[in-house]
Amino acid sequence: MEFRTNQHGFSISTIGNERSVREALAKTRSALGDSGISDDLCSTVEIALAEALNNIAEHAYATTTPGPLEIAALLGPDGLEFNLRDRGNALPGLTLPEGKLPERDVPLDDLPEGGFGWFLLRNLAESLTYKRENGENCLTLVFAQK
Repeated sequence: MEFRTNQHGFSISTIGNERSVREALAKTRSALGDSGISDDLCSTVEIALAEALNNIAEHAYATTTPGPLEIAALLGPDGLEFNLRDRGNALPGLTLPEGKLPERDVPLDDLPEGGFGWFLLRNLAESLTYKRENGENCLTLVFAQK
């Protein structure tokens, strides 16, 4: 993993696998804390990034060898912006899932194991955008500084 800082934030270059995602999350949490970001906002960002980065490891690179994963963080007085880039599989339809909660009024044995991630991301981030360019997925998450 390569960690770099600049006057506006930091960036991490790593591989899109589960182990590297855990390391990147720990480094991100540490860097945010060192930057004076509140514990509440650090926790919110950590939860959202964990979901987004795990999606990359588990889905974007599901049918291929894990490849590059780039995280660029911009830390400003009004908020935080995270740009995530990978070369894995594109999102279906080249669009973000709606983020609707799965049906929960079903028998206990029929409750879904997944399907909550995009709902969570849409509710934690101020904004969420996705595009595919030059063979890369580009996901941007913005968090308001509270």
